[in-house]
Amino acid sequence: MTVVSNDPIWWPSINSYRTASYFIVAASAGVMYDWGEQDCIEELLILILFAFPALSFGHEVDLIWRQHWSLMTALYLSTRYLGIVYAAIGLLIYVPTISLTDAVSHIVYVISNSMITVVNAILGVIMIARLHAMYQRREMLIVLSVILLAATIANGVAMAVITIHLSEVELVLSGTYQCFTSFEGDADLSYAMYWTFITAWEVLALFLAIWIAVKHFRELQRPSTGWIVRDCFTALTRSHLVYFVSFVFVSCFNFGYLSPAISAVPYSLESQIYPGLTQIFLLVQLFVLGPRLILSVREYHAKSVANSNAASVIVSVSFQEHVHVSTSSSV
Repeated sequence: MTVVSNDPIWWPSINSYRTASYFIVAASAGVMYDWGEQDCIEELLILILFAFPALSFGHEVDLIWRQHWSLMTALYLSTRYLGIVYAAIGLLIYVPTISLTDAVSHIVYVISNSMITVVNAILGVIMIARLHAMYQRREMLIVLSVILLAATIANGVAMAVITIHLSEVELVLSGTYQCFTSFEGDADLSYAMYWTFITAWEVLALFLAIWIAVKHFRELQRPSTGWIVRDCFTALTRSHLVYFVSFVFVSCFNFGYLSPAISAVPYSLESQIYPGLTQIFLLVQLFVLGPRLILSVREYHAKSVANSNAASVIVSVSFQEHVHVSTSSSV
């Protein structure tokens, strides 16, 4: 049902929706952009804030499109370009000049929520590939695959419950359009379970990555080969830590929705900015830093091949393809 009103009582809602839409547009534009190399955490944080976005499609062409296609290529492209679709959906929902019927709004919300679940599962597969490359143990691969499958199924069930209780109403307020969503019944438990499963998986993946990296740093004492492998593990661990930091922000913001303080004053400045910041961190984590878990490894690998004659050693910890770089470029 569409609600039409020109009553000034709705002006705080209009202003709130418009403020949130600014953040959504900024986040959606940011997904279209990625960055190349980061030499320090400070530069990364500046770039995350979109102060100096740099289009790095050239890096993607060199390291993805021009390389031998593999499972990692498919996962990278799926995550990267699903982000563009998700950003476009966000614009449809939040831009106040676009009108959506109740039925269309419901379909759009279902698609966007499902995409988050799918992309989290894809990133889980990428994490398993990275951990398998670091551990080189089939048992670890099987255990992590079972855990990820169980977590993904649980997330799918939780998201289905949330979707069932979700209802949308189109509001036409003083010439602007809003898609008002509400939950019929108590969906907080499903929402909390959804993000708890995701958080538990990310913490487990980080712990395993740091554990094997520290173990290798202690074991590798021979300068002839140890420094090369150590540098590779450093690159893997560093990109994982940057990704996890972004996930911490996303997780904290989403768990914050369960706090009564967020909904206590719906039209305050804090309540207007909160969903916008949540979307920015979510889009950066899933669709920018997520794909860079693959891209960063290939960047490091390309530099190592260019600057060292020890490429055959680096291949032992390459990203799952296990192909000698001296004869192929399928990493």
